[in-house]
Amino acid sequence: MFTASQLVAHLVGDYILQTQAMADWKAKRSLAALAHVLTYLLPFLLLTRSPLALLAIGGTHFLIDRFRLARYVCWLKNGPLTGYRGLLSWQGWTPLTATGYPERVPAWMAVWLFIAADNCLHVLINGAALRWLA
Repeated sequence: MFTASQLVAHLVGDYILQTQAMADWKAKRSLAALAHVLTYLLPFLLLTRSPLALLAIGGTHFLIDRFRLARYVCWLKNGPLTGYRGLLSWQGWTPLTATGYPERVPAWMAVWLFIAADNCLHVLINGAALRWLA
């Protein structure tokens, strides 16, 4: 079950406790990503003490942020698997951009859509970990 507490813990960990240096470097340096993950997990200690749940939340957060994995989700939904009127059809491979969105999408919009996809990944994984591993 996904709860408001879980969403608040994510927002506090990802936006209030994350420094600008962490945000600037987490996709470039593993140490910065690890520092971000350790501070990100602090609010989750109020929700669970399960080492397995915290490992799942922290480990996946590290991987998603360090390697910008949300861009692959965006790229898949906007690239090869798009089609006419929402029907899935093969459209060929498109270049992978920093956000996963095609170059024709305005940069400001691509960034915000990427951030939304990134947050969705984190919240879904966190909810699953708190439900089934805690």
